[in-house]
Formats: sequence, C-alpha cells, structure tokens
Amino acid sequence: MNTPRREKARAATIDEIKHTALTHMREQGTVDIRFADIARAMEMTPPALYRYFADRDELLSALIADAYDDLGRCVAEARDAVPADDVGARFMAVAGSYRQWARQDPQRFALILGMPLPGYAAPVDGPTTEAAQRAMSQLSSLFLEAQAQGVLGRPRLRDVHPAIAACAEQKHQQSGVPVSAETFQAMLHAWSSLHGFAALEAYGHFDWITEEGRDALFDGHARLTAETAGLPAPRTL
Repeated sequence: MNTPRREKARAATIDEIKHTALTHMREQGTVDIRFADIARAMEMTPPALYRYFADRDELLSALIADAYDDLGRCVAEARDAVPADDVGARFMAVAGSYRQWARQDPQRFALILGMPLPGYAAPVDGPTTEAAQRAMSQLSSLFLEAQAQGVLGRPRLRDVHPAIAACAEQKHQQSGVPVSAETFQAMLHAWSSLHGFAALEAYGHFDWITEEGRDALFDGHARLTAETAGLPAPRTL
C-alpha cells in the first residue's frame, strides 16, 4: 500500500519541480535554469532536487520532451479536426496551431526551437529526440497524405542540391516511405517558412502590426507556403 503512495508523491514533486522551472523561465525571460533558484522557490535545499533529477541537463531534457509532446498534441488535434480528404485545410490548421502555440508560450517555444542552451547537450536518441520526431512528423505526414491521395503537386522549386538529396534518401531508408528529393526539400522549406513567421511574431517583431493584420498576413503566408510546396489549396476552413 505504501509503495504506490510514495510513487504518487514522487511524481507530484517532479511535476512541481518542472512547473517551478517553467514559471522561473517565464518570469525571468530566459530558458536557462538553476537548481538553486528552483529549490528556493519550492522551499527546498538544492541537494534535495538531486533525488528527482540527476542534474540540470536531465531536468532540461524532461522540460524539452514535455514541450515537444505538448506542441505535437496541439498540432495533431488541430489537424484531426479537419476531414482527412482536405489536405490543404489540414495544412492550414497545422500551421495555425503551430503559430498559436508559439504565441501563447514563447519561452517553451524558445526552449525547444530557439538558440541552443550553453553547456547543454541533448542525449543522443533520448527522450528529447523521440519527442521532437513525434512533433515534427505532424507536418511531414500531410505531404504523405497528399501523395497517397494523389493530390500532391510538384513544388515550385525543383532544383535539389546533392546534399539535400542524400538527406532525403537517408530519411527514405529510415521510414520506408518513398518521397522524392524535391518534395523532401519542399517539406523543409515549408517548416522553415512557418517557423520563421512564428518566431518573428512570438518575440514581438510583428507587434507594430495590428492583430487583425497579423492574422491576415499569416493566412497569406501559410497559403503561399503550401502552394510553393505543392500542397493543394484548402477546400474548407
């Protein structure tokens, strides 16, 4: 009877540590954390935190994995709310969800998709890598859906550097799903394009434009991104 109770108490403390770390990031406007600051906020001693996380990097890895999982969940829910046969509208939903997630939580957005943290190295093939792959696959899956439905067109840019073609081949071997090099390149262009807009807005660089104007600008940006990538226009929104 006591073991489950101890496990629940431990899980609750871990959640509180992560919540406290995120609160500190948001209040301080930084993605770096110190055990001393977290311990002080929780009225604990810094050594007590080592019972739950081996070091700062392990805590950061947990926060990064959680953030990727949350982003992936939000994007997947937005995508799945749209009929599967309307790939264009599903893309717009995914793009909008990605943007909203970044706007609502710029610190977590910076944590996973901003500047690398000094002194931090994510574990190879660890939870952060797996969570990132799950989250980012939400966008690439739309290209695969369009291809399977026969509605994926050729992207506007068709010249592919051999280095990108090699990356495409490597991904093909890993996933077993054939995607042309030019479409693989279009996927990367689409993500980097949407990410650029989301980052500019999340960090205040579009604040001089009204919210209505930003919405219209993003709508056009997402539509242009989809069109140049070879995705079909949305039938519904």
